[in-house]
Amino acid sequence: MAGHSQFKNIMHRKGAQDAKRARIFAKLIREITVSAKEGLPDPAANPRLRAAVAAALKQNMTRDAIDRAIKKAVGAAGADNYEAVRYEGYGPAGVAVIVEALTDNRNRTASVVRAAFNKAGGALGETNSVSFMFNRLAAIRYPAGAATADAMLEAAIEAGAEDVASDEEGHEVQAAVESFFAVRDALAQKFGDPAEAGIEWRPNMTVALDGDKAASVLKLIDTLEDDDDVQNVYANFELPEDVLAKLSA
Repeated sequence: MAGHSQFKNIMHRKGAQDAKRARIFAKLIREITVSAKEGLPDPAANPRLRAAVAAALKQNMTRDAIDRAIKKAVGAAGADNYEAVRYEGYGPAGVAVIVEALTDNRNRTASVVRAAFNKAGGALGETNSVSFMFNRLAAIRYPAGAATADAMLEAAIEAGAEDVASDEEGHEVQAAVESFFAVRDALAQKFGDPAEAGIEWRPNMTVALDGDKAASVLKLIDTLEDDDDVQNVYANFELPEDVLAKLSA
């Protein structure tokens, strides 16, 4: 699986940053709200809501807070009406960027995203202007101690997954988007809840960055992720190990 380690390093950095942000609870509640409104309010009968609740619990959100978010979403008074929007564009050094958001005001969110691209020296493009450089897939991650590589591979293939990458740090199971919940639930029954699981954009071509360019791209990503409306940011850059170590220091 080409680029797995590089991508994983970038995602680990992102996870460490997100854990420090107070806004992460607002993003999680927004996803819970949308999931509950789109399907049944029972996580056992709503795969998307079940995934959202699992993500919230992983970030130490209380059950009471989760239940309140679900009840608000389906209550008589309803809740904020969020819609999913996707923005695409080019950042510094020609890096392709995809931004996923849940918003109750498309004009506000578009303005914020466009301003971030412009300030970084990039440009917001049309929908599908860069998505051809990415593959849409389901990714389910477990720590190395959850299973041996052979056991994870066997269980993943039996569950309908397409690929598994295992190393000393953990396992990443890849599946088609439409198979995400079936594969995730099958693996959860065997190995417990995964460390991470979601639908992602994975680059099929990457741009190698030096220190200065990497810092500019990461600053753009940080700016975008700081906005409450933005749920996920994906980019097709690659960092040499020495550059990653320097930036993470």
